[in-house]
Amino acid sequence: MRARLFTETTRKWWTLVAVSLGLFMIMLDNTVVNVALPSIQRDLGVGLAELQWIVAGYALAFAALLLTGGKLADRYGRRLVFVVGLVVFTAASLACGLADSGEFLIGARVVQGVGAALMNPATLSIISATFPPEQRGAAIGIWAGVSALALAIGPLVGGVVTQHIDWTWIFFVNIPVGVLAVVAGVLLIDESRDSSREQRLDVPGLATSGIGLFALTYALIEANGYGWTSGRILASLAVAVAALAAFALLEHRQRLPMLDLSLFRSGTFTGANLVILLAALAMFGVFFFVSLYMQNILGYSAVQAGAAFLPMTILIILVAPVAGRLTDRIGSRAFMTVGMTLVGLQLLYFSRLGADAGYAELFPALVVGGVGMALTMTPSAAAATRAVPVDKAGVGAAVLNSFRQVGGSLGIALMGAIMAHQAGGRTTVDAFMDGFSPALLVAAGIALTGAVVAAVLVRPHERAPVAVSVEAPA
Repeated sequence: MRARLFTETTRKWWTLVAVSLGLFMIMLDNTVVNVALPSIQRDLGVGLAELQWIVAGYALAFAALLLTGGKLADRYGRRLVFVVGLVVFTAASLACGLADSGEFLIGARVVQGVGAALMNPATLSIISATFPPEQRGAAIGIWAGVSALALAIGPLVGGVVTQHIDWTWIFFVNIPVGVLAVVAGVLLIDESRDSSREQRLDVPGLATSGIGLFALTYALIEANGYGWTSGRILASLAVAVAALAAFALLEHRQRLPMLDLSLFRSGTFTGANLVILLAALAMFGVFFFVSLYMQNILGYSAVQAGAAFLPMTILIILVAPVAGRLTDRIGSRAFMTVGMTLVGLQLLYFSRLGADAGYAELFPALVVGGVGMALTMTPSAAAATRAVPVDKAGVGAAVLNSFRQVGGSLGIALMGAIMAHQAGGRTTVDAFMDGFSPALLVAAGIALTGAVVAAVLVRPHERAPVAVSVEAPA
């Protein structure tokens, strides 16, 4: 039936449309929620810790299961896992919109993250299996563009929907898109799997990494409520250290590990992942708290807050492709170093803003940050993929995405811990500003550390070793 409806050539591009629909949804949900947070807080009566979990829970589940999602897609079929992920994500979106409590919304967001982790690596694997090498670059470029566009317009979409309809519709809107993507996936995507080597799930690796990341995030978010020296928080930190140490040991000894530690023998690959981790660590928390700052302190509406981020997001869309092309000629190190430095300067500038700042004061920082993030993201991805063998490019990309999501979830938790500690239980404007400034100073220090990491570890024009065989990425 599919053969009669589409030629071989056109079906490839319709396959790209199908996976792009799913990708757009999961990347949009990384940023669309931030602008809706004040409305969610008012309607559900939740505190700062619950708001952090609403955002961090999604990123944490996404990060913890991303590599496993790639393994499942390779073993059981990329179309199957993609469609299953779509169904899980769409059903969880319905649950998010129907949530009548903070706890229910947090749980639904975690399930959304599970669906996203199944879908994301399958999208890239499907593209690699569908397109020949001479067209693969163009297809992946469109894939990356869809991802960037979704991240960029998330705040504006969230603002418009929240103000003119209701915050629940930032989740309900996923349902028709998800249903359409499921139908398109079944009709348009050919099944494929990796039969070139043994496939085995790394259950111990999944368990120890998930427990470690959850325990660390829990300790950072809940420390202010229970006290940093409370038994609950100290136990959580101890569990995090033990579980993450066990994960590193297991991955070193596993025959088929979830995370291939040999990739980190490359200084460039290590540096690129650390830079992405630090960039997300600094910026996810900033988007979270700057959204609250604009609405709760400066009095912006949801639409105004979403629109306020446009200079930054437009610059990311415009500058990132140019930076990507230039890295092919002059390497990634200079771009990453300058980019993280600009991000650090943006955060230092934000930390000086007061409770009566006008948009004219916000604008320069948004411009500087947009250029900085654009100079960081694409060159980091290029550096990471250049530094690994071609047959491990997909695994390398999945590791990079995992580091980004881990950094995001921990960034929200860390900035929130600083904010809550400085506020000391107060809920006034002065209390917010007392925490806002030092949190941004810490974020600036993290970003500037990323600039140093890029300058020291990333090597210019490091080329990937020659691979004997090419297999689809996980």
